[in-house]
Amino acid sequence: MKIASILAEREVDSPYAWFRLSMSLLISMIGGVGLWSVVVILPAVEADFELARADASLPYTATMIGFAVGGILMGRLADRYGIVVPLRFGAIALALGYFLSAHAENLWQFVLLQGLLVGMLGSSASFGPVISDVTHWFQRRRGIAVAIGASGSYLAGTIWPPVVQYFVDTQGWRDTHMIIAGVCLCTLLPLSAALRERSPSVPAPLPGRPAQPPTAPALESAESPLSGRAVQGLLLVAGLSCCVAMAMPQVHIVAYCGDLGYGTARGAEMLSLMLATGIVSRLVFGWLADRIGALPTLIVSSVMQGLSLLLFLPFTGLISLYAVSALFGLAQGGIVPTYALVVRRFFPAAEAGTRVGLVLSATLLGMALGGWMSGKIYDLTLSYDAAFLNGVAWNLLNLSVAFFLWLQLDRRGPARRAAETV
Repeated sequence: MKIASILAEREVDSPYAWFRLSMSLLISMIGGVGLWSVVVILPAVEADFELARADASLPYTATMIGFAVGGILMGRLADRYGIVVPLRFGAIALALGYFLSAHAENLWQFVLLQGLLVGMLGSSASFGPVISDVTHWFQRRRGIAVAIGASGSYLAGTIWPPVVQYFVDTQGWRDTHMIIAGVCLCTLLPLSAALRERSPSVPAPLPGRPAQPPTAPALESAESPLSGRAVQGLLLVAGLSCCVAMAMPQVHIVAYCGDLGYGTARGAEMLSLMLATGIVSRLVFGWLADRIGALPTLIVSSVMQGLSLLLFLPFTGLISLYAVSALFGLAQGGIVPTYALVVRRFFPAAEAGTRVGLVLSATLLGMALGGWMSGKIYDLTLSYDAAFLNGVAWNLLNLSVAFFLWLQLDRRGPARRAAETV
């Protein structure tokens, strides 16, 4: 009876909204395997197909590019038909992609299957569309709710790498892919039923404020110095640049530890630690965004990411690498969720799936570019030092864009920031 009562109150900020958020988190965690399994198996694929490091990074790059394109497509599907359609389609594509890639006979077959089925049509459904859906169900605590929803990908990165590494070591990477296919099919399809309810058409008003229609974009006001197109474009640049920087440790930490003589298992543990602290980071920065606004939160997180990225250069000992990996996770986790908050503030709710998908797709393209670029720099220099410095340079671009947007859009201070939760 109690559960039925909770589920009957399908309103913004209701108990049902929190139940729905918990299901979204679980779905995102399972579907997020597509982002991380390819990182863990990079050394095994490199050895199996006898590849250079840059070529071995191509499956990850293809996955991220497919994930980016799929985020836009799945976002449009979610705007039009609701979240369940892309989730069920993605679950089938994800399972099929892992099953077929387990039988790939060469690198290019593997790259194609990873990019098309695992990335574009599979895992992408459990990321951008899910985060966009969360924004419709929360108003007073939208920042922390989005942070929780966005933590699904990092929870995936915390849980999946050591699990995948274990099965790669004991069963081989091909059998590991078969196991992942079965897990995704048997869990994601039933879980998607929990999100069948369509999001509310008009959010509930805050106390003392009239309800605002979801189709009224804030950027149409005369006081806004930037057009919606300009803000969208700058957010795309910010998303791309932050994740080129972010990709260096996340994509190459396993291979980096192998090169330093610590073994790939240690690298998988560091990746898991990095993403575990990233979950903490997302929650903290989500809480912060509810209080100081999304753009100031983006600036703080970007500064911290750049500084922590620099620490990988002088600290190469095993214990220090664990510490720096944890610090990097704490620094960078708050960046990506803030883009969804900015979109919801300045654009119509009816366009949230598409616009959030666009920005999050830019972050994924950044991960794809950064993963390949770091591998290429390594091949040219036989060292990751220049790759870390390359990441710092891209991080400075992200910080510059975030600071510019803050100057242009948040100059009214507390009065303007108070509107962020609407």
